[in-house]
Amino acid sequence: MSTGELLRIEPQELQFPLELRKQISCSLQLSNKSDNYVAFKVKTTNPKKYCVRPNTGVVLPRSTCDVIVTMQAQKEAPADMQCKDKFLLQSVVTSPGATAKDITPEMFNKEAGHNVEECKLRVVYVAPPRPPSPVREGSEEGSSPRASLSDNGNLSASEFSAASRAFVERPEPQDNSTEARALISKLTEEKNSVIQHNNKLQQELDLLRRQASRSGTGIPIMYIVIVGLVGIILGYLLEKI
Repeated sequence: MSTGELLRIEPQELQFPLELRKQISCSLQLSNKSDNYVAFKVKTTNPKKYCVRPNTGVVLPRSTCDVIVTMQAQKEAPADMQCKDKFLLQSVVTSPGATAKDITPEMFNKEAGHNVEECKLRVVYVAPPRPPSPVREGSEEGSSPRASLSDNGNLSASEFSAASRAFVERPEPQDNSTEARALISKLTEEKNSVIQHNNKLQQELDLLRRQASRSGTGIPIMYIVIVGLVGIILGYLLEKI
């Protein structure tokens, strides 16, 4: 903390958590300890690397002002994490009611007889904060991760293992495939028998027709009716099978 007559500056070091390819900012608080209007100006040895807002201004009597210093994104970090950049904060008493527009470079010229206070600030690189390490589940000795979930209504590891074994070892239900195959085989035989019988009747009917056509006599009506009924019955049986 600077203890000049005009301004108290906190902190005395500009600390930047160095993260590559990312802009990083830190702040300074300027406290006016006097009853005067105090003008200030911030300078740096590396103006291309830093952005200071505001870099000039006026601190009212017994009040404070915050200055934000932003370091541009860096492509690489120094091997020793040391920074040689410096800042210089100058302050001088100005006329009452003065504003930032009234500040001129001549006000901070010591050779012109102005009483200028100066405070040098150095830049420090610090390691960025580490993210919190993840908490391992089942950290108790002798237990494995994901050991138990029974507290929230889910199965524990042992319960899940037992359930898995029960599922895997459960015998497949015995089907009646042997009985079904026997029934299908029996129906197939009956169907083939009916088809053969039907073909035989059809052949006999065709033979009778040919004989009737050669002899000039017709087929007896009763025989035709019988053959037709048999054909109808066979067709019905074939549809059922």
